Amino acid sequence: MEISKAEMAIAAAAAAPSTTELRGAEILVKALQAENVQFVWGYPGGAVLHIYDAFYKQETIQHVLVRHEQAAVHAADGYARATGEVGVALVTSGPGLTNAVTGIATAYMDSIPMVIISGQVPTAAIGLDAFQECDTVGITRPVVKHNFLVKDARHIAMVMKKAFHIARSGRPGPVVVDIPKDISFNKAAYAGYPETIEMRSYNPVRKGHSGQIRKALQLLLSAKRPFIYTGGGVLLSNASKELRTLVDMLGYPCTNTLMGLGAYPASDPKFLGMLGMHGTWEANNAMQHCDVLLAVGARFDDRVIGNPKHFAQNERKIIHIDIDPSSISKRVKVDVPIVGDVKDVLLELIAMIKESGLKPDSQALGAWWSSIEGWRQRECMKYDKGTQDVIKPQFVIETLYNMTRGVDTYITSDVGQHQMWAAQYFKFDEPRRWINSGGLGTMGVGIPYAMGVKMAKPDSEVYCITGDGSVQMCIQELSTCLQYNTPIKILSLNNRYLGMVRQWQEIEYAGRYSHSYMDALPNFVKLAEAYGHVGMLIERAQDVEPALREARKLKDRTVFMDIRTDPTENVFPMVQAGKGITEMLMGSEDL
Repeated sequence: MEISKAEMAIAAAAAAPSTTELRGAEILVKALQAENVQFVWGYPGGAVLHIYDAFYKQETIQHVLVRHEQAAVHAADGYARATGEVGVALVTSGPGLTNAVTGIATAYMDSIPMVIISGQVPTAAIGLDAFQECDTVGITRPVVKHNFLVKDARHIAMVMKKAFHIARSGRPGPVVVDIPKDISFNKAAYAGYPETIEMRSYNPVRKGHSGQIRKALQLLLSAKRPFIYTGGGVLLSNASKELRTLVDMLGYPCTNTLMGLGAYPASDPKFLGMLGMHGTWEANNAMQHCDVLLAVGARFDDRVIGNPKHFAQNERKIIHIDIDPSSISKRVKVDVPIVGDVKDVLLELIAMIKESGLKPDSQALGAWWSSIEGWRQRECMKYDKGTQDVIKPQFVIETLYNMTRGVDTYITSDVGQHQMWAAQYFKFDEPRRWINSGGLGTMGVGIPYAMGVKMAKPDSEVYCITGDGSVQMCIQELSTCLQYNTPIKILSLNNRYLGMVRQWQEIEYAGRYSHSYMDALPNFVKLAEAYGHVGMLIERAQDVEPALREARKLKDRTVFMDIRTDPTENVFPMVQAGKGITEMLMGSEDL
C-alpha cells in the first residue's frame, strides 16, 4: 500500500524531537541548567531584565547579587579556580560590561574557564549610541578566549554550548556571550540543548607526540643536574597526582610558580619552594644551574626567569610541556617541545619510564642534591623573630599555617606584599587551595574570590589574606557576604602603606614615597560591624594566635581582622627588574 506525502509528513513529525517555543532568556537558563551550573554571580540592569525574569521562574541555579560587576566576575573566577568548573557571571550592558572587564582580564591572564553573559541594547539600536550601549565584542576581544554577539534567539543554545566548550577545553579562558535585549525576549523553537559540539576551526590537541615524549625521557634520564619547573597548567589540567608520581619516581628537585603552588606538596623535601622574583635562593639557583629542565604547564614569564639574557648564559636542555603551542619558545627557546594536555603527557611519560626500566644517574643526582642542600643552608626565608614590639607579617602567615595544618583550608589573597608573604610562608600541600591573581596582579580580588570559594566549599575554612590598600577596592562585597551567608575570615595585614609600591620606592627611588602612604584609613573594625560582621583589632604579636583561635570558633560569622603589622617590612628575597634570577637581594643588608 502506497503511503501518501501527508502521511509521511505526519510520521516524520512524530519521529522528530518535540519542540516548544521559549523566549531567548528561557533558552539561556535551560542552557545553564544543562551545563549543571549551580551559581551565577551578577547585577541586574535594563538590558538583562528578561534574563532576570527567567531566573525568577526557576529554582535550580542560585543567583548571587554582588555590589559591583567587577566582584561578580572575580567571585565566579574564584569558584572556578577552587573547583575546576566553569564560573558564570551575568552583567548588564554599557557600564555593567565595562565594570566587568577587569575581572575578565584577570581570568584571561591566568587561563581560568569562565562564561560571562552580558546584556546588550536591542538589535535595532546597536551602533546608534543608545542608552547604556558599548561595543562589548570590541572592548573584550583582547582579554577573552572568544566572544559572541547573539543575533537570533534560535542560536542561543548552540552559542552557549560553544561558549562552555571553548572556556573549559584546551588552554582554558573566559568567553563572553553578548545578548541584545530583544533577543532575550523573542520566542524561538527549542528542541533541547545540544549534546555534542564540533567546531571545525577549534580542535585543541590533547595527546602529546610520542616521539617527542621519548626524546624527553632520554634527556631526563641522562641528566646530571635535572630540575622540574611547574606552573598553573598542572592545576588547570588536574595533573597534580601525575606530577607527584613523576617527581617521586625520579627523585628530582621540583619547584612551583606562584600560580602552581600546591601542585607538588610544599612540605616535601624535594620541593625547593617557589621560584622567581620572590622565590627561594635554592629554587632560583637550581633553575639557573640545571643541565636539563622539564617545564610543565608554565610559561617562563618575566617574574620567573628575570632577564632572559642572563637566563640564557648557562647552557641547558629544556623540555616544555604545554597545551598552548603559542606559549612554547615564546620567551625562551626550548629543545623538546611537547604540545598536549599536561595530564595526558605526564601519564605517557610515566608509562615510558616504567617500561624502559632505566634509572637516573644516582651518583650525579647525589652530587646535585648536595649543591642544593648547600643553597638551602642560606635559609633565605629567615626573618627577625626577636622583637615583640611590632607584628611581623610573616609571623601572621606562619601562625595561620600552623593552626590550620591538616584542615581543609583555602587561602585567597589580594595583590601586594601580603600576597608574596602568603605564597612564601603558607605551605600548600594540595592543589587549588591557593587562589590569587598572578598574571594581571589585580588588587581587590581577595574578598570576591573568598565568596566564590566559600559557596563552592561551604564546609572548608576560607581565609582572605589582604592589605589595607587592596581590601578597599571591593570592600562593599562585605554586604554580599552577609546576604548570602558566606562566613569567610579576612586577615588584613595593615601596614598603612601600599606596601609593594613603598618597597620599590625605597629600593629603586631612594626612599621617595610618592603617594604610597595611606593617610585616612577607615576604622576597619567599625566598618566590619556596620556591614553586620565581627571586627577585631590586633596590635601585639602575642595577640595574633588567640585572635585567630577566636575567629575560627565563629564558624558562622565573617570576621575582619585588622592586624597592624610592621610598616617597614619588605619582601625578600627579591629580584629587581632587569636582573637575573640569581642576582637576588636577600635582605635589607643588600640595599
